[in-house]
Amino acid sequence: MRVLVTGGAGYIGSHTLLELMAQGHEVCVLDNYSNATPEVLNRVRALSNGQVVDHTGDVRDPVTLDSVMSDFVPEAVIHFAGMKAVGESTEKPLLYYDVNVAGTLALLSAMDRVGCKRIIFSSSATVYGDPVYLPYDEAHPTNPTSVYGQTKLIAEQMLTAWSSAQPGASAVLLRYFNPVGAHASTRIGEDPKDIPNNLMPFIAQVAVGKRDALTVFGDDYDTPDGTGKRDYIHVVDLARAHVAALEYAAHNVGARPFNIGTGAAYSVRDMVAAFERASGQEIPTVLAGRRAGDIAAMQADASRAEAELGWRATHTLDDMTKSTWAWQSANPDGYESV
Repeated sequence: MRVLVTGGAGYIGSHTLLELMAQGHEVCVLDNYSNATPEVLNRVRALSNGQVVDHTGDVRDPVTLDSVMSDFVPEAVIHFAGMKAVGESTEKPLLYYDVNVAGTLALLSAMDRVGCKRIIFSSSATVYGDPVYLPYDEAHPTNPTSVYGQTKLIAEQMLTAWSSAQPGASAVLLRYFNPVGAHASTRIGEDPKDIPNNLMPFIAQVAVGKRDALTVFGDDYDTPDGTGKRDYIHVVDLARAHVAALEYAAHNVGARPFNIGTGAAYSVRDMVAAFERASGQEIPTVLAGRRAGDIAAMQADASRAEAELGWRATHTLDDMTKSTWAWQSANPDGYESV
């Protein structure tokens, strides 16, 4: 299948490219490199020994979208391009609505113009908000507590309405929990620009000596050790979920959400301890207040994905921390490492 991957040079996108190509799909990347680098695609090409067509441009730009669509004529789109930091979304709400909502709108309009009717959407478990019960299943009420989560939910609603109005259209909504880890080759992994917004890359940068200490945001949550608990998923498992979703979209119409997680939850202190085991390094921590939009605990019920997509996570917590350390220690400066 010909698959357009927006944000394909990013952390999750790059791992998904490898899984798509391994299954014989033809890929085209659109990325504005706001949080990525073209070096990523060079490494994907080397690892896959395959061809990656790429275009530099913004998903909000209809001229760029029309050019890419007319050149590549995708049979499906995987939509990663977006802003993703909970804290930053509170500080820059208009940017998040512009990129995550208006960008999705522009993409769907461009898909309509070339008759592309399949899309896999990079959503988030943040659409659920404070848990009414755990683990979350897909029937759990959606009530996001952050601007980021709100933009993801609005995009989901847009995709649902679009697929209902388009005969034969399919929108698969993948609600990620917390992607971590890196490819076994150590050639691609998470390389955030500026200060990391996510826990694992921050821990890795402390371990490799790039930062002095990990900031722990809050130790007074209603959890066993007071720190926030999350369902972490290895990025390769997450990438494989997109391949499974693509197959599902080829045979099903309408919009369907799926939780993509492991069903286990670990606290910040659990993750620090696991990374210390993997790296052999002590991870110094400093305590700070809670961040706006954060909640105490998140945990997935991913049984729908297993039943309907034929997918389930296979990597363990140790797999996640060992692969992250292998990537970071081999590439201490990320993609700028020689």
